Amino acid sequence: MKPNRKVKRIELGRFIVADPKICHGKPTFKGTRIMVWQLFEHLALGEPLEDFPKHFPGRVSLEAAREALELGRKFFAENPQSVQGWATACGKA
Repeated sequence: MKPNRKVKRIELGRFIVADPKICHGKPTFKGTRIMVWQLFEHLALGEPLEDFPKHFPGRVSLEAAREALELGRKFFAENPQSVQGWATACGKA
């Protein structure tokens, strides 16, 4: 039997939140259902960071996009153990 753990909303920054009641707890831009991974997808396709907010006028600011990018950088730079766990979960380790 699983322990009764309530997962709570986590404020990851001024603009980013992970809430189990929103998008299954994936990090989103606060007050939206726009997931942070969408930013990384746009960047991977070669889109400039400054263009991302144009897809979501009034909902995602350039400052919020910059914060998401910095949170991603910190995750990979400062949490090597988390990266290993992620790689294992994805079948890459």
